[in-house]
Amino acid sequence: MHKLRFVVRWVWLVSGCLLALVTVPVGSATAGEVGSAHLLRALVVQPDPDGGVRATATLLFPGGPAVLQSILSEYRKWPELFETRMRVAQVEERDGRVLTDIYISHALLPGEQRLLCESQALPGGGLITHLKGGDFTRYHREWKLQPAGDGTQTRAEFDLLVEVKTLVPDWLVAVAMERELNTHFRLVRERALDRITKER
Repeated sequence: MHKLRFVVRWVWLVSGCLLALVTVPVGSATAGEVGSAHLLRALVVQPDPDGGVRATATLLFPGGPAVLQSILSEYRKWPELFETRMRVAQVEERDGRVLTDIYISHALLPGEQRLLCESQALPGGGLITHLKGGDFTRYHREWKLQPAGDGTQTRAEFDLLVEVKTLVPDWLVAVAMERELNTHFRLVRERALDRITKER
């Protein structure tokens, strides 16, 4: 009976995963892909040899590093930068570090997943975030920001490593993550454009 329950749960998870992936096809206009002109180094998302999924990219955003820094540091507004539903339960600042307690609802995972992280601004510009607790095995995100062109743009190096406590295979998580990160980058870009437009 226990084995049967495991098989049923596995089939349910895989079916839900495939449904989530075909609902919004990767590469479609609604997937929110970042235009190639804004990608200095293509987004690469693949399973990490030690477990989980790693994503890297180098992007060009409008506005100087201070604009991007302010957007990334608006912790309570993080959910607005992702298509995945999430809610911020707590934000606590202490000694230059910020603890965020976030609950994420994802189509690949049942219920809410808790992500407890600590973030810190990088001296040269950017933000580093690492796991402190919750339902994730590994989580490390890093944004490195540098001025580009005449200083009115930002070169952003993005590095993300995620491993969730789930039966869903890493390759399937990677497929979903690629689409979601493209949307994330687009939303960050739109926020930056809106901000510099209002500052003029």
